[in-house]
Amino acid sequence: MPYPHVLLSAAVSLDGYLDDTGPERLLLSSPADFDRVDEVRASADAILVGAGTLRADNPRLLVNAPRRRAARVAAGRPEYPLKVTVSGSGELDPDARFWHTGGDRLLYTTDKGAERARALGLAADVVSLGPDLDWRTLLAHLHDERGVRRLMVEGGGTVHTQLLQQGLADELQLVLAPLLVGDPHAPRLFGPGAYQGGRLRLTETRRIEDVVLMRYEPTAPGAGPLPTAADHRWLALACELAALCPPSRTAFSVGAVIVAADGTELARGHSREGGDPVAHAEEAALAKLGPADPRLASATVYSSLEPCTRRASRPRPCARLILDAGVRRVVTAWREPDTFVAGADGSGLLAAQGVEVVVLEEHEEQAKAPNRHLPGF
Repeated sequence: MPYPHVLLSAAVSLDGYLDDTGPERLLLSSPADFDRVDEVRASADAILVGAGTLRADNPRLLVNAPRRRAARVAAGRPEYPLKVTVSGSGELDPDARFWHTGGDRLLYTTDKGAERARALGLAADVVSLGPDLDWRTLLAHLHDERGVRRLMVEGGGTVHTQLLQQGLADELQLVLAPLLVGDPHAPRLFGPGAYQGGRLRLTETRRIEDVVLMRYEPTAPGAGPLPTAADHRWLALACELAALCPPSRTAFSVGAVIVAADGTELARGHSREGGDPVAHAEEAALAKLGPADPRLASATVYSSLEPCTRRASRPRPCARLILDAGVRRVVTAWREPDTFVAGADGSGLLAAQGVEVVVLEEHEEQAKAPNRHLPGF
C-alpha cells in the first residue's frame, strides 16, 4: 500500500527539548532557518501537526513567501499545501488560526471524535479512521484520496515519536539550536518506547547562522509483515541493481541487497554479476558473506524478483540458499512469472519454512523494467 514520503521537521535545544515551560514559545530557529522551513513547506503537498501542537502553538502553517506561492500556482498546484491535523477526541478550538488561514484543511479523528468535531463546526474536512487512530490508514488515505505524495510533519513530539516507532518516517530534518533548557517538565522531541532499531543515516549537515541542520534517513528493516519506509528504500535499491545486469534473453535481470537488523548493508548482488552467465542476484549477494555470519539470522534479503525455487544451472535454488543461510525475512517486488519455470513459488516455499515474506507491489513496475525485452512482456 503506497504512502506519501514522510518528512519529519523539528528544532530542538542542545539537550533535546522542543520548548521550555514559559508562557511564550521558545524560538529555537534563526531567521534564515525559518526561511528554509518555508521553502520545505512550499515543496510539500501537505503539512501535518498533532492536536497538542495545534492547542499549544496555534500555528497557521502557511507558505509565507509570495514568490513560493506563485511558483506553486504556476506549477498547477494549490497556493498553499493541504493542512492536516490529528485528534482522537475531536475536541479542538474552532477559533484557532489553523482553520481560518491558507487553503484546504483536513482533520483525521475517530468515530466519536468526528461527532464532536462536526458539532463544533470545525472549518475542515473531517475523516474518521474508525474507533481508533491508525497512522497507516491515515497515510494511505492521504496518498490515495488526497493525492499527497510529500508530507511534511511539523510536530509535535508525540506525532514524531509514533511515526518513527512504526517505521513510517522517510526523513528527519533536525535543527539543533545553541540553547539549553534543562527543565524536566518541558516537552522533548522523542518520547520513550520501542523504536525500529538501528542507526539513522546522516545525509546532510549544514550551518544556518547559529543553528545546525542535520538530515537523517532511517535504515533499519522492518521486523514483520508491516513494511517500513526503510523497506521501501532498500527494495528500490535492489530494483536499481537489476538494471545493472548484463542483458539476457534466457534469464531474468534481478537485484538483491542483504541488510542487517541495525540497518547496515551486508552485501548486494545482481544477476550475471562478475561475468558469470548463470549467477542469480541472491546467490551473488550471499556469496559475499560467510555462511556462519551471525548477522544473517536477523537480516532481511531484498530482491526485485521473488527467489527462485528451481533452476538447472546450480544445485540449490535461491530460496534454498536463503533458508540454509538462516535468513528469516525476505522483501520482494514481483512474483516470478512462468516465463522460464512453470509454477514457481519462491514466496510460498519460504513462508512454509517460517520465513516472513513481504511483497511490495508498488515496486513491481521498476522491477519489471529491465526485463521488458523478454517473452510475454
